[in-house]
Amino acid sequence: MVFVNIAAVVVAAAVVVLVIFLIPLIRELKTTAISLREIASRMENDILPTVKELHEVLAEVSVITEGAAEGMESVKSLMSAVGETGKGLHAIGSVVGGAAGALSRSTLWITGAKVAGSYLMERLTKKRR
Repeated sequence: MVFVNIAAVVVAAAVVVLVIFLIPLIRELKTTAISLREIASRMENDILPTVKELHEVLAEVSVITEGAAEGMESVKSLMSAVGETGKGLHAIGSVVGGAAGALSRSTLWITGAKVAGSYLMERLTKKRR
């Protein structure tokens, strides 16, 4: 029976020591939980406006992207018109070049005929004298 009494005293002492160490631990856990709630509340208050701003920025980026896509259609249309104009100018240049070449050749023939005619007239007039 003495052994049972000693064991009961040892168990009681162990429980007292355990309670002595658990009380500060429980107080510290309570303080930590309160701090954690405050931090979570602050983060929520800080993050919600940031998320709203991010949503607004994404909406603006979407609008800008749509505007850029519409602008690209205008640029494509403009480039197509410029290409058609370039083809027209090339055709006009070819026609003008051909006309200038024909005019140049005909001018050379006319000039040659004038020179030949002058030469023949000069020769004929010299023979008659």
